[in-house]
Amino acid sequence: MVFDSHCHLDPESYGGDAVVDQLVATAKATGVTRMLTVGSGYGDGSAARAVTVARRHDRVWASVGMHPHDATDLTDRVLTDLVALAADPKVVAFGEMGLDFFYDNSPRDAQREAFRRQIRTALELDLPIIVHDRDSDGEAFRTLLDEQAFEGAGVLYHCFAGDVADMEQLVDAGGYLSLPGVVTYKKSVDSQAVARAVPLDRLLVETDAPFLTPEPLRGRRNEPAHVTLTVDAIARLRGISYEELAAATTATACRLLRVP
Repeated sequence: MVFDSHCHLDPESYGGDAVVDQLVATAKATGVTRMLTVGSGYGDGSAARAVTVARRHDRVWASVGMHPHDATDLTDRVLTDLVALAADPKVVAFGEMGLDFFYDNSPRDAQREAFRRQIRTALELDLPIIVHDRDSDGEAFRTLLDEQAFEGAGVLYHCFAGDVADMEQLVDAGGYLSLPGVVTYKKSVDSQAVARAVPLDRLLVETDAPFLTPEPLRGRRNEPAHVTLTVDAIARLRGISYEELAAATTATACRLLRVP
């Protein structure tokens, strides 16, 4: 019983609703019984599409938000629409949101403003915050502290890319992290060290599908069923069974997202 805590089951990226439905069915057949499809990252329509996918499938939930790549699109109207979507019972988190100073697809000041507005919205809605943080040199974390985000429903760093010291800082603040297929790559030394050291009650697993396919399937398009490879890799790193790691990460995800 595995929970893919972060995938993008967007029909526009996979080639239609029928393909997405088949991916969900395949995942459930391989033991990936719960999924969070993230409504952020494909423009201001991705949130609505994520909610539609979640409505069609049992034990598939959605988040809504605005990715830092699209930060300039976060108008008052768009934020109002996101709040309306968040009222759906299938929406269990807000994001992914944050800062991406690697690609800089939106101006940094626009990213900063969009991040703060969404943090405040998530706190008002009492929803966990899903964070995207790439090359912000600690600014995203400092922003979360400044906005008192850790006093809300929870903060989840998806595709956690820090080292053990960064992990300890996040956990000490009350946050959670999820690890993707990157942990299976031979050169991902920091990610593997984090996988060994992070408390199990703060660890989730994810695919970030269609990206970051784990070994030995790297190079193919990713999908939720592949998260089992990540679970297996982390279990081996920690010296525990697959079943124990799967149960622990699923329990943590269910507790954070408040789903059965």
